[in-house]
Amino acid sequence: MRVLRPADGIVAFYDGRVEGYRFAEGLNWVDDGALGLGIASYAIVDGDEAVVYDTHVTVEHARFVRRTLEARGVTRFVVVLSHKHLDHVAGTEAFADCEVVATTRTAEALADRKDAIEAGTLAGPPGIAPLVLPTRTFEDHMTLDVGRRRLELIHVDIHSDDAAVLWLPAERLLFAGDTLEDTVTYVSEPEGLDRHLAGLDALAALDPDRILPNHGDPAVIAAGGYPKGLIDATRDYLHKLRRMPDEPDLRATPLTELIAADVAAGRLTYYPPYEEVHRENVAAVTTSAP
Repeated sequence: MRVLRPADGIVAFYDGRVEGYRFAEGLNWVDDGALGLGIASYAIVDGDEAVVYDTHVTVEHARFVRRTLEARGVTRFVVVLSHKHLDHVAGTEAFADCEVVATTRTAEALADRKDAIEAGTLAGPPGIAPLVLPTRTFEDHMTLDVGRRRLELIHVDIHSDDAAVLWLPAERLLFAGDTLEDTVTYVSEPEGLDRHLAGLDALAALDPDRILPNHGDPAVIAAGGYPKGLIDATRDYLHKLRRMPDEPDLRATPLTELIAADVAAGRLTYYPPYEEVHRENVAAVTTSAP
């Protein structure tokens, strides 16, 4: 685990993108969906208060997050879950005595799948037991105060229909969860591409100065995050995916070529393990096409 400090009072807890390192042998969602690509959770800290944005891939990771923040003098925690996927909620047991905030959709999805998640049958092993559920939910928008900082939680339909991004308007800093990702977004709901594109328009309207995604390059995160062009790069990629069912040549275009302009402009970095993500995306949009 690497502790990064992209801005004053902002802490990123990053793990993954370590050659030769695996959480466990065999297929498992911790390695194949998270650590292999690199993943961060975040804390926004002011005085003795902190908002923790996602609880990481294991309870041990989350305990490390909590210990690190407590060593800084934090005594009050509020957890915000960005969405329902396991690599973002797995460590919540370490914050079971705290308020846990999520969209209503996230809370419903986790409650509906609780038995399978705990048994390790939803997405394969490992199971998350016990799965700690949200204690407070919101529909579209919610504000939180952490010390002197005001945070806004916004429900958007990008990557998954339950996503919550965290927006610091005073700093114009956007915590994007999995709504934005570098090298490319993972299309978990291919039937929702039009909704996702509308959600990206809503993020662009915020006009952020910097963006901190959960999956991205640790060097970029440590340096303060991504430019708002990450939104444009993601929109461009989704538009190309939407065309692929009808354009075989586009389906066959290498990922490096598809994103070349965005890499050259500094909106994206190329990380080779995303080749598999792209292959899965192409298969998903092609199979789901009417």
